[in-house]
Amino acid sequence: MARLYMIRHGKPAATWGDADDDPGLDETGKAQAQAAADALMALPEDARPKRVVSSPLRRCRETAEPTARALGVEVEVDPMVGEIPTPKALAAADRPGWLRTAFGGTWGEIQGDLDYDAWRRDIAKSLRRRGDTAVFSHYVAINAVLSVLEGHDRVVGFRPDHTSIITMETDGDGLTLVEKGREATTGVL
Repeated sequence: MARLYMIRHGKPAATWGDADDDPGLDETGKAQAQAAADALMALPEDARPKRVVSSPLRRCRETAEPTARALGVEVEVDPMVGEIPTPKALAAADRPGWLRTAFGGTWGEIQGDLDYDAWRRDIAKSLRRRGDTAVFSHYVAINAVLSVLEGHDRVVGFRPDHTSIITMETDGDGLTLVEKGREATTGVL
């Protein structure tokens, strides 16, 4: 079985609804990104990731960079592990309220122009072929994968802290949760 690590991005320089809709990391986030790289590099050599994949968003790409540098590889950008898609008709200012509502429900209850239950299953399916990879992603995408692996339909079943590392195994067909990472003690922000 190959190992797969799904890592939440580090602390961003801006939060929901701020003027910057694609913030990078603040100083704390940069330190968290380096700590995540150090943790992954401290694994036994046969358990370390060989590839680095990131959401297209800047906070994830910046979190992925120290790991990619340490491994001597390029960051591969994959929209499949990106942030939950916002309904097209929703104004940016309304996204925080839409997310808060979604967080309290199930995948089938999310309002929008997308089948969010299918979206979560597609993310988990895409990870099955990514053995020996560190995947840098988002709070909701991580919850999407965990809800599939744990067999529930709650949007939020786990509160991954910034740079929390979730460990999974894959044989190319199946995906198994090995260990959840560190859980946040505060809100998503």
